[in-house]
Amino acid sequence: MNSKHLEIISNALGISKSSVQSTADLLADGATIPFIARYRKEKTGSMDEVQVADIQKYIKKLDELEQRKASILESIDEQGKLTPELKAKIIASYDANEIEDLYLPYKRKKKTKADIAMENGLEPLAKLIMSQRNLRIDEMAKKYLNDQIKTVGEAISGAQDIIAEWVSEDQDIRERLRHSFRRFGTIHSKVIPKKKDEAEKYQDYFDFQESLSRCPSHRYLAMMRGDHEGMLRVSLSIDNERALEMIERKYLRGQCEETYLIRDAIADSYKRLIIPGVETQIFNEFKEKADDDAIKVFSENLRQLLLSKPLGMKAVMAIDPGFRTGCKVVCLDQNGDFLEYQTIYPHPPQNQIIEAKNILKSLAYQHKIKAVAIGNGTASRETQQLVQSVQFEDKVDIYMVNESGASIYSASEVAREEFPDKDITVRGAISIGRRLMDPLAELVKIEPKSIGVGQYQHDVHQGKLKENLDITVTSCVNTIGVNINTASQHILTYIAGLGPALAKNIVAYRRTNGDFTSIKELTKVPRLGDKAYEQAAGFLRIREGSNPLDNTGVHPESYPVVASMARDSGMTLHGFLEDATIRKQISLDKYVTDHIGLPTLQDIMKELDKPGIDPRGVAAPFAFDVRIKSIEDVHEEMIVPGIVTNLTNFGAFIDIGAKQDGLLHISQITKKFIQSPADVLSLGQELTLKVMSVDAARKRVNLTLLF
Repeated sequence: MNSKHLEIISNALGISKSSVQSTADLLADGATIPFIARYRKEKTGSMDEVQVADIQKYIKKLDELEQRKASILESIDEQGKLTPELKAKIIASYDANEIEDLYLPYKRKKKTKADIAMENGLEPLAKLIMSQRNLRIDEMAKKYLNDQIKTVGEAISGAQDIIAEWVSEDQDIRERLRHSFRRFGTIHSKVIPKKKDEAEKYQDYFDFQESLSRCPSHRYLAMMRGDHEGMLRVSLSIDNERALEMIERKYLRGQCEETYLIRDAIADSYKRLIIPGVETQIFNEFKEKADDDAIKVFSENLRQLLLSKPLGMKAVMAIDPGFRTGCKVVCLDQNGDFLEYQTIYPHPPQNQIIEAKNILKSLAYQHKIKAVAIGNGTASRETQQLVQSVQFEDKVDIYMVNESGASIYSASEVAREEFPDKDITVRGAISIGRRLMDPLAELVKIEPKSIGVGQYQHDVHQGKLKENLDITVTSCVNTIGVNINTASQHILTYIAGLGPALAKNIVAYRRTNGDFTSIKELTKVPRLGDKAYEQAAGFLRIREGSNPLDNTGVHPESYPVVASMARDSGMTLHGFLEDATIRKQISLDKYVTDHIGLPTLQDIMKELDKPGIDPRGVAAPFAFDVRIKSIEDVHEEMIVPGIVTNLTNFGAFIDIGAKQDGLLHISQITKKFIQSPADVLSLGQELTLKVMSVDAARKRVNLTLLF
């Protein structure tokens, strides 16, 4: 990494140059973000995954900027116009807008009015006007008349076109105007009159304006979506009079005939050439910022959802509710394997309640069911009440499961590979049951943006969204770790250093050779080399394997130091792992080497304290208000339990059992000031709320948190 890039990243992220350089070197060597953050703390200064990912993104951004600069320099050089001064300016700049401004005069574009005027020989006249020497311009203009320029007025007008283009290409002026938009600009939105009836969801923006610098990302994206859909017209404005005065101060000197001509050219340049381009840059700049904010919220929501508490290894009955088409019921064993499928019709129009209850009771007894997972879509509350009324032989807990994206999974290639002989509705019910058992293992099979925990996911930059969500999924999978003997091919693809091909080879090897007995056996998997082993080994688990460390997050490269600690304590490895008292007596400083420092040793001891323990905890049932089945059952002043299903910058969406999530606005979350709902709330959090208002027609419920 060159010194300038190193300085830029270090200053932007507030990370030491040495840590940035070490991280960049590791990334260049093929190391993954989870591996670097977990197992190379000595080199990075104990940076977390977010910091490592930020460095990776900055490196990519700077590389792309360098490629753009190289392309621009080549283009200008081909035109024979690349001076040493211009080249130096472009190479030295790391402001994308500034670079484009420097390129603007040389950018290949459609023939402009100024180009035509220059072709007609009017550039010397434009220079005379710009000199502002109080010349007799009418007389001077006569010298430039020809077959194309027949009058003095045409000559002067053409010269003004040239001046207008010169002003528009002034990098300093463009940057000052961008600064004005950023600090003092206003964003406006108005409904397009003939679209008013169709644009009801944008009612808040029918006649709206706000300081651009204060416009939050969700509002900006909402307005831009309305504009894109042709429902709204969105524009930006600044104080044009002050802006023009600023330009005039730079170009006008004294009062003469030329002054008035230049002033008119400036006004034309400002309206016709400068503002459209600068506005587009500002729109794009704020769009990028809004995208980043929205993606950040989405990524954090996804992280919380993926790390939701699992039920664990228990036999589950899963129900995908429905009215006319019935409820799809599947039974899964404690490993999540499919056992049996039936359809029941307890709801209108069939109303086969007794038969449905008997089937549920029989299935639960036959398959030793410990929990029922009910999808939270259509007929969910009615189905929940039905299941609650069944007199099961043994205790059965009932869970409502968020089924967002289940239909996406059902129709996916992954689902077809898993259950080629099952109907799409059966696959959906299986997914609901498995989500309860292990949300992470099941949700990684679905495209993250289809899970339903973000906003404006279709409006933000799709490449950037995918990149960030993939990083989040990878982080979650590696944070928890994966049992190599039970993991699906799909979840293995997210293990650091693996990917689809190696994940497939691991499953194939397991199918042929039986369960892995040690992590080291991973090296026998076809095409899995030393680098992939180094990256993946610490995130894979083997329960009851030949080495107890294989069921921990200790990396195999550190096994010798743990074995040394055990020997020094006069114990076997198994005994050392089982005796926390002995481990607490270890002096870690004694085991520090050139390769292993205190951060790694401290992490090792933490892992030994919780071998094989899932850090997510265990799922618990949640009960909605029995009075509520739909939004029609919700009334003002009701006190209701709810569960957080989505977090945005402006509030939290809460499932209160009404089939339509209510909104808990940020102002109703706490009496204290908070930047974001995520400061105090998390997905899946259980709350007690009060209903403030209900708009059944628009399907809106406004809630407040009981303080």
